[in-house]
Amino acid sequence: MRIAILANGEWDSVWGRAKLSEEKFDLLICADGGANLALAAGIVPDVLIGDLDSVALDTISKCEENKVKIIKYPSEKDETDLELAVNYAHGFLHGQPQKEILLYAAGGKRLDHLLGNIAIMLGSAQKGLKLIMVDKDFRAWVMLPGRETIAGAKGQILSIIPLSEKAEVNTQGLYYELNNLVLWQNSTRGISNVFEQSEIKLEVLQGCVLIMHSF
Repeated sequence: MRIAILANGEWDSVWGRAKLSEEKFDLLICADGGANLALAAGIVPDVLIGDLDSVALDTISKCEENKVKIIKYPSEKDETDLELAVNYAHGFLHGQPQKEILLYAAGGKRLDHLLGNIAIMLGSAQKGLKLIMVDKDFRAWVMLPGRETIAGAKGQILSIIPLSEKAEVNTQGLYYELNNLVLWQNSTRGISNVFEQSEIKLEVLQGCVLIMHSF
């Protein structure tokens, strides 16, 4: 099952509409004001969730007209609207072999929300759920110990940012190869590495990292 969540951050509606149509998701969830972005792009979500404080009245009316499932929370709550959306989506992936959710419009606007979104990605990864933040210019996700092959193109940028105090990593296919290198949380050593080929291999031996692949 393919799931996308549209948050209320920066969003290129032309690119976003094309991307969401291209991906053919089974379920599109809007986190609060993300519904404004969706409808402005001509996209009707399946679910709208949050305290609805950022949702325009005409957006709510259009969602009701189109039978969108609306789940309203009180404004005084412990989770952000995006975390509520992720928790809701997680229930649909129980027992699924591939637990992956794409997050759109989850960056920009407010630094505190961006950092909170990364915290949600980390918490989800620790539960076995991979959240991928998708933008026109980059993709970002959290990686725990394990191996991944990342497709790209020569010259593209890959940053590996420790979220734990330290992380030990191996790479193959980058300009600055990391061989059992320990990256520290208070250092920028892992920023702006470069693809040397169309596919790179990455292994995290210990710790957890944020991967940011810029196009």
